[in-house]
Order: sequence, then C-alpha cells, then structure tokens
Amino acid sequence: MIRTWGKWGVAVVGALGLFLALGTSAFAQEAADQAAEVAVAADTMWLLVAAFLVFFMQAGFAFLEAGSTRSKNVVNIMMKNMMDFSMAAIAFWAIGWGIAYGTSAGGFIGTDAFFLGYDPTEAGGAPILASWLFQVVFAGTAATIVSGAMAERTKFSSYLIFSAVISIIIYPVVVHWVWSGAGWLNHYSGSTDGNWGFTDFAGSTVVHSVGGWAALMGAIILGPRIGRFSGDGKSQPIPGHNLALAGLGVFILWLGWYGFNPGSQLALSTQGDANAVALVAVNTTLAAAAGALGAMFTTWFKNGKPDMTMTMNGVIGGLVAITAPCAYVTPLASVIIGLVAGPLIVFSAAWMESLKIDDPVGAVPAHLVNGVWGTLAVGLFATIEGNTGTLGLFAGGGATLLIAQIVGVVSIGLWTVVTSGVLFYAIKVTLGLRVSAEEEELGLDIGEHGAVAYPDFLTPPEAGAPPVATGGVSRAPAK
Repeated sequence: MIRTWGKWGVAVVGALGLFLALGTSAFAQEAADQAAEVAVAADTMWLLVAAFLVFFMQAGFAFLEAGSTRSKNVVNIMMKNMMDFSMAAIAFWAIGWGIAYGTSAGGFIGTDAFFLGYDPTEAGGAPILASWLFQVVFAGTAATIVSGAMAERTKFSSYLIFSAVISIIIYPVVVHWVWSGAGWLNHYSGSTDGNWGFTDFAGSTVVHSVGGWAALMGAIILGPRIGRFSGDGKSQPIPGHNLALAGLGVFILWLGWYGFNPGSQLALSTQGDANAVALVAVNTTLAAAAGALGAMFTTWFKNGKPDMTMTMNGVIGGLVAITAPCAYVTPLASVIIGLVAGPLIVFSAAWMESLKIDDPVGAVPAHLVNGVWGTLAVGLFATIEGNTGTLGLFAGGGATLLIAQIVGVVSIGLWTVVTSGVLFYAIKVTLGLRVSAEEEELGLDIGEHGAVAYPDFLTPPEAGAPPVATGGVSRAPAK
C-alpha cells in the first residue's frame, strides 16, 4: 500500500512539475509577445507624434515668411505654405514614396510601392503607413523651403507645379540614394562596402540642402523683386511687415525640430533608443541656441547693433546644421557647429546680395549653406559610429567619412540644381514663372487671390479697381 501511494505521489509530483514547467513556458512566451506588441505600439506612437510636430513646422514656415515680407502678399504666402504640403502629400503617396523606398534599380531609384495601400496583416514593427506619414512631412518641408526665396513675385499656379514635381521625383530620388537602405550613397549595412557611407541622420542635405538648392535656382531664374536693387546695383532692403509674426514662426520651427531630429531615431522602445533620442534632443537645443548667439554677435560687431532678423535666421541655421550630425556628435561639438552656423548666415546673406540674388527670407543661407556645413561637420566631429562604422576626422577616423560627405553634398547638389533649374526654366518659357510688374506692385494677394490679409487697412478692390486704404495708425507699407 505504501509503495502504491509512493508511486501515485511520484506521478502527481511529476505531473505537477510538468504542468508548472509548461505553464511557465507558456506564460513567458505570452509575456514576450505582449512586450513585443508594446514595443511596436511605442515605436508607432513615437513616429506619429514626431510626424505631427514636423507637420506643425508648416505653420512656422508660413509665419516666418509672412512676417518677413510685405502685408500685400500675406494671403499668397499662407496659401503657398498650405498648398505645397497638400500637393506634396498626394504626390508623395502616389509616386514619391515608391521612388524613395521601392525596390531599388541599381541604387538610384525605387521601382514599386506606388499608390501606397493598407495591409491589415502587417506585423513585426511599426506600420509602413506610420513611416509614410513621418516621411511625407519631410517631403513637405523640402518643398516649402523654396517658397520663401521666391516670395512676392511668383505665379501661384507655377509654384504648385513645382511643389508637385519636387515631391514626385527630385526629393524622393535623393531619399533613395541615402535612406532607402539600398542607395548608392548608403546601404545601411554597417560598413562602407559597396557604398560611399554618406551619413545624414535627419536631413541637413537630404531635406534642407535639396530645398536650398532648388530655392537658389528659383531665385536666380525668377530674378529679384522690383526695387530690391537700384539701377546701379546697390542693395535696397525691403523690410518685412511684422517681425512679431516672423519671431513666432521661428519659435514654432524650433519646437517642430524636436520631431524632425529626435523623431529620426524612428523608435523609442529600448534603452538604446532612449539614450539616442536624449542626445539628439540636447544637441538640437544647443546648436540652435549657439546659432542664435553666433548670428547676433556677428551683426552686433559688424553693424553696431544686434539684428533680430539675422538672429532668427541664426536659430534656423543652427537647427539645419545640426540635423545631419545630431546623433553622432557630443554636446560640445553641437555648440561649435551652431556657433559656426550663425556667422555663416550673416556672411552668406551678404554674399548673395553682392550677386544680386534676392531671397526675401534668407532661405538659401539658412537651408543650403548650413545644410552643407552640417553635413560636412559629420565628417569632422562624429565621435559615435553611425550605420557605416566610420568616425570623423577629429575623432581619429581619418578622412574616409569626410570624403563620403563631400561626395554626397556634391552629387545631391548637382542633381537638384539640374532638375530644379530645368523645371523652373521650362515653367518660365511656357506657363510663365513670374507675375506681371503691375500685379507685383499691387500685391499678390489681390492679383492672385482677390483678397487681402488686413481688410481693416486695405479694402479688397471691386473688379478692375485699385485697393483702397481705410485708415489706421500702423498700416504696413503697401510695397
């Protein structure tokens, strides 16, 4: 009897042990599955929130451009900044995404994934649609940069055509070269085997220099505003009508950049992600502040007084410059990068004036010049290995990364200059790129949209009649 109970006891204990083992294993698997789902949810939410912040930058660009130009063109500027994103969203969904991230043809262009759809069975990471949303706001940024350099004299319909084309082909091709994981400039393979190892974390070149090169070509082909330069070539500044509005735009842009740069980590579900995002956010803050200080002190020493418009652009310049290296450099290096960016704004703006190139908001100095500077700064200051395993020159990595950065800057610059230049010239000789002199003098709000931004001071005209001032003690200059 005792032996029988002993056998039953052993059997029960064994069965209980087996049950507990299987139960523990099942519980562990369930917990692991739940943790993986939480990680996907966290990464997806991070991408979406970052995309929302970058989208809000459209408002910042609109306010900065509107405040930096004349009151008679505010409606036109707000319309352009609203519609260039609207055009970019449709164009990038239909074609641009596929060219950027579709199956690669030789590392140069994507060939599928057009008219992106919804896959309810998708699993294993953040949904592709979340990635699309994060990427489309970058495409909108590249397009809207051009608006400021061509402000106050561009046909609205012609600008819409440009917004569509840059979002369909010009910008997506560059994205494919650098961020697709199969591009000739960067394979994201952890080494430089088979690719140059060009490194741009969040888009100093991919986004900002592309927009800056296109802005430069547009400003050159369009020509300066009436009265911007005298008959003997002397510069005649045309002040903006509302620096408070422009300043608000800069604050919004600075806020939005916390989606632009930290969001480019693309994930926030591990300790490594958290560490990287914190570094990027701090570097972004320091570079923007240093850019403001650099520009302010440069104008103070140069002109005897600190200049607000240059200081605001110094913030933008610092933000643009740190966008490429923000994940790879130390906080000290980010301060140095920003301190260089500020004076670059001041001196490159003066250089453009000497060439009689009219850029009403300083888009080219901020986005092109400092986009190039920030991209090259990766090759100088990178102390953290990126996806190519290379370090900067000052970190003992030699010239490999710096050479890769130069190759990327030059090749992307050539692509954008040629494509945008051909596009603007084609529009100019066919549909027309610039409004008439009469419309420019009257203001694009009336000529292009039949409305005014400040009806308390300027009454919309009847058909064919000039606008009529209605009084007020602080009416902004009409021209």
